[in-house]
Amino acid sequence: MADLNYHHLLYFRAVAHAGNLTRAAEGLNLSQSALSVQIKQLEHRIGHVLFERRGRQLFLTEAGRIALDHADTIFATGEELLEALKDAGTARRAIRIGALATLSRNFQLEFLRPILGRTDVDMILRSGSTSALLGALEALNLDIVLLNQAPMADAITPFVAQHVYQQRVSLVGRPAFGTKTASLVELLGRHPVILPTAESSVRSQFEALVDRLGVRPQIAAEVDDMAMMRLLAREGVGLAVLPPIVVKGELEMG
Repeated sequence: MADLNYHHLLYFRAVAHAGNLTRAAEGLNLSQSALSVQIKQLEHRIGHVLFERRGRQLFLTEAGRIALDHADTIFATGEELLEALKDAGTARRAIRIGALATLSRNFQLEFLRPILGRTDVDMILRSGSTSALLGALEALNLDIVLLNQAPMADAITPFVAQHVYQQRVSLVGRPAFGTKTASLVELLGRHPVILPTAESSVRSQFEALVDRLGVRPQIAAEVDDMAMMRLLAREGVGLAVLPPIVVKGELEMG
């Protein structure tokens, strides 16, 4: 309703929570008659009776309960707005970054390193699927998203993509798998593989590679989280198809 009077809504909310016109009027520093007029005007505007009287107490009707739910939400949002703007104008700014769930945490850390520890930046990190992250970006709920492939851009959603990094992908597994001596075709023929999910560009590129090689590897697991792929590889479940940076610590320790 474009012409809803929010003062009326505020007065209604006060009466609803007090359950009594006298107490609400005292809290608002109004006369009972003036407050009663305000409530009547709100009821007239929305076309529903909001209270029913039982003795000296006022009880909400069904329409009143619905109106109170909305009123509580509206004024809670107003309080959140005041809190959010309380520190506006200070030097500290928030940057909201979303990252594809399958991206390496080590890679994300390297990307974030330039702003880590900065006292003028509040960093907010989120993870999710490509569609969820782009939806949040389009809705202005994120400032930047990290993906492993550029999104489609059109007149409706003109995303601007910047290539920031290119990384190798390897077959990673326990030493017992003989990854240092066997050829790629031999490894894929002997051992099951741990793959990222179909949404990942790494997955599509891997599938194109095995098609060219004429190999049909056994898939041990499809995982949407690089950290879990690393753990499965450490447990010997199979050979994980992932960037070496994901297992940087293990490689350094030999």
